[in-house]
Amino acid sequence: MIPICKEIRKDILRISHVSGQGHIPTCFSVVEILYAIYSVIRHNPKDPDWEDRDIFILSKGHASLANYCILAEFGYFDKNKVDSFGGFMSNFGCHTDRFKVPGVEASTGSLGHGIGIAVGTALGLKIKNSNRRVFVLIGDGESNEGSVWEAIMVAVNLKLNNLMIIYDNNMSHGRGLQISNPVEHFRGFGCQTAEVNGHDVDELKKEIIKKSDALKVIVANTKKGYGCKTFEQNHYEWHRRSPKDQEFKKLLMELDEKTV
Repeated sequence: MIPICKEIRKDILRISHVSGQGHIPTCFSVVEILYAIYSVIRHNPKDPDWEDRDIFILSKGHASLANYCILAEFGYFDKNKVDSFGGFMSNFGCHTDRFKVPGVEASTGSLGHGIGIAVGTALGLKIKNSNRRVFVLIGDGESNEGSVWEAIMVAVNLKLNNLMIIYDNNMSHGRGLQISNPVEHFRGFGCQTAEVNGHDVDELKKEIIKKSDALKVIVANTKKGYGCKTFEQNHYEWHRRSPKDQEFKKLLMELDEKTV
């Protein structure tokens, strides 16, 4: 684990502890993915509405706290502002709101919703002959929603090669209908595909910067709760929990012990 991603996880833990809110395991699974995306796409924290920016949409909106911490790390706002996460009248809700948080492009949280917005955005840019790109992060559990596959069929049919889907394959739906062999499924729908270690920033960046001649899907294999063995071994228990004082100290120690 690279040092900056460890520090971002510590921010997520601290803010969840302070606020009493957060889906920590799902946030932990996407830290490297988000960091890699914002490291390579065109964006400007000093001008979040820059007209030539690329667009990133977090479809798996339960990972909002990870998105906020990444945006703060890249300079969109002071990370201490996120301490109000999930609080009364806070701009930093448990699901993202594009009208309240600089850098957030879509209000998401209803699973299977963000990918449809991404397809429409990519189509609009295509019609304008823009060279801007659209990136959307979806979850494996979220992909039980039929709207995900309907959106993919539309994107393939419209040849939206300016759209890239990153699929967080963290096995979150193991107790339900887990999608096995996601690469084969996406290929079957006509997508170009790549499979990477979702916790390897360099591997992620290498695939994200590649352009394609069709809709591309990156299957990022991750561990839910990555970085803390407590989360990795008991992520269902922590689905909607924030750590108490002693748990917080233990989790920080686990993070410090994680080297890869």
